[in-house]
Amino acid sequence: MSEQRPEKLCGRALSAADLEVIREEIGRAEPANRAEIARRVCRALEWTNALGEPKLMSARVGLLRLHRAGLIELPAPRWGNGNGRALTHAAVLWPPERPLDGRVDGLSGVRLSVVREKAASRLWNGLIDRYHYLGYSPLPGAQMRYLIESDQGLLGALGFGAAAWKVGVRDAWIGWDRLQRESRLGAVVNNARFLLLPWIRVQHLASKVLGLAARRVGNDFAERYGERPVLLETFVELARYRGTCYAAANWQYLGETQGRGKCDVAHRATLPRKGVFVYPLRADFRRALGVAA
Repeated sequence: MSEQRPEKLCGRALSAADLEVIREEIGRAEPANRAEIARRVCRALEWTNALGEPKLMSARVGLLRLHRAGLIELPAPRWGNGNGRALTHAAVLWPPERPLDGRVDGLSGVRLSVVREKAASRLWNGLIDRYHYLGYSPLPGAQMRYLIESDQGLLGALGFGAAAWKVGVRDAWIGWDRLQRESRLGAVVNNARFLLLPWIRVQHLASKVLGLAARRVGNDFAERYGERPVLLETFVELARYRGTCYAAANWQYLGETQGRGKCDVAHRATLPRKGVFVYPLRADFRRALGVAA
């Protein structure tokens, strides 16, 4: 039995007419694969970014969600691992597990490298899948992925994706109403993954990495998607971590989530409650988010 149609689909209104358009485009797609369906749906529903380019990543994530809910039927993924199955790591060149400790000022050339090439993408995915407690899943919507590197070698991985649709403490802190949130949510991005490799024990490295990210992520999103974020958010599972590195990097703690997840429209999820941290990228971020000063 299929679920009830969600009113929102990962940050976007979804009407009954939209759902019917999606079903029609699935039937018309030639070749009948998920990439072509996403392209057709973006064109039919005008799912584009500020540069006028199709939001293919968001469409793929949203279509998969509808498929899993039984509201549409997608063809099987071409490569056999697009529907929740484990990653294949055979093509990943794993970094040597060489212990590194000390203080961050003892490292040279600490930097963030944007993931662009397939080899770097496989490495990022594999590192997250193997070493991050949440494992790998595709980042939702517009995204930036980075490898954390230094002259001493690979240190970890960092990823930003679409913001959570609705977060009580965040939305109250910003002070926006529903319409403002729906129209400007794209200016908020979520630090969805942050990994320092288990054998890296360098003091203050995590807060340094967050500082590097805050200085460049706005430009990187603007270059890739034509929209510059003004606010970063992240969620820390407080039963595991205290969020110390975020506090040290001047992120602000707002409170806890209600345990519903990023796209829980039906309010049925029962996830661990998480601490909400935010970092404004400009002083007038509220005005940029449509909230009067």
